[in-house]
Amino acid sequence: MNEYQDVSLLIERLAQADEQQQIVQLNEMVDNDLDEGSIALLLEAFPIDQRVRMWRNLPLELHISVLTEMRAEARISIINALSETELKLTLAKLDNLSLIEWSDSLPDELIADAMRLISRDELELYDRAKVYDDEEIGRWVEQKVFTLPFSISVKRARGLLEKNQFETPKYVYLINRNKTFRGMVLYSDILQADDTTQLKTLAQEHLVTLNAHQSLNDAIDAIEHSDFPVVPVTDDHDALVGHVDWQFALSTQREIYEARLMAGTGMDEGDDLFTPILKGTQKRGVWLGINLLTAILASVTIGLFEDVISQVVALAVLMPIVASMGGIAGSQTLTLMVRGMALNQVTIGNRLALLKNELSIGSINGVIWAVIIGGIAGLWFQSPVLGYTIALAIVVNMAIAAFFGVIIPILLDKFKLDPALAGSVILTTVTDVIGFFAFLGTASLVML
Repeated sequence: MNEYQDVSLLIERLAQADEQQQIVQLNEMVDNDLDEGSIALLLEAFPIDQRVRMWRNLPLELHISVLTEMRAEARISIINALSETELKLTLAKLDNLSLIEWSDSLPDELIADAMRLISRDELELYDRAKVYDDEEIGRWVEQKVFTLPFSISVKRARGLLEKNQFETPKYVYLINRNKTFRGMVLYSDILQADDTTQLKTLAQEHLVTLNAHQSLNDAIDAIEHSDFPVVPVTDDHDALVGHVDWQFALSTQREIYEARLMAGTGMDEGDDLFTPILKGTQKRGVWLGINLLTAILASVTIGLFEDVISQVVALAVLMPIVASMGGIAGSQTLTLMVRGMALNQVTIGNRLALLKNELSIGSINGVIWAVIIGGIAGLWFQSPVLGYTIALAIVVNMAIAAFFGVIIPILLDKFKLDPALAGSVILTTVTDVIGFFAFLGTASLVML
């Protein structure tokens, strides 16, 4: 088993070395069995010119796997730096899974070039995978699995396995003449069984399987509940498509987490740490523009009560508290909903109960914190009326925040929009506008 290596320490070593020593040290790391995923993270931590130089000096057999492990923008930064000859040599070495991974981020003309250059077998596997959507597990399965007829003897199975000189499979999948999936056998069981034993009698019981149209989340759940680190995947006619393993489940789970982490600020999990300045400015500028529009809406709401704010300066001091409490309460509910929807726990049958539950939590918390904040504000500004006013605004805003924290992700999902991406912006706008309106509106009625 390879010893775990802290990538941050390796990055620090390379950062302190000169160009020549960087290449020497990088190859020493590779010789010490640094895995492709760690190499990709390491290269992504350097500016593009250094990254390209280090990638070029990797062993040729690692070029494709390291690029595939990279985030989309980092991969493109290297591809864009290649000469025409280098690019063709690189594309020709792609396998079907790498081409699937790259196809969402590369220009169509490069994908077309790759399809002309890769082997016919890999192209056939690629075409099979493209039948399925991005969110369906059939698109991402490892199709190169070892299969045997389910009705043969163990002796015959061993003979067929010995012809496979390239690798020894840990798992052998059993099929019939129509390629219908009939079970899975451990290679070790085949070696230990009697020659006359029927292969089908060694098939594992209670095996977890997936349909190729099921989601990536289903694949992660299936791996979690499987007794084995692989899960077979079949099509609608029960024909074996391939399998997914625990490494795929972990990497997919990480990508989902990164996507949701980045989405709240309008960024993508494929964004490069050293994204080009102009490109990064453009991408982030769009989100800043959206945020500006929402901020203007909140400011317009405040402007409606300019008279009361000018007469009671304390209102301007206390407004951020109202917005902040509503924002936090709403974000808690929104986060809970996004997680529940990602795990397929939120359904039509439990939405109403969930809404009632969150409204109750928001209202009770609203009352508790309204008493505390109202008391503090009343004593601070020597004004019981001001205390009652902010207390009412806190109750209203926290209850409304809980309500919209449930409703917004449901509506976004209905319109095929990612709740993790747009939910926080919409929710913040709603809680700001309603909070300010409740606070300043009540103040204008009772304090003037």
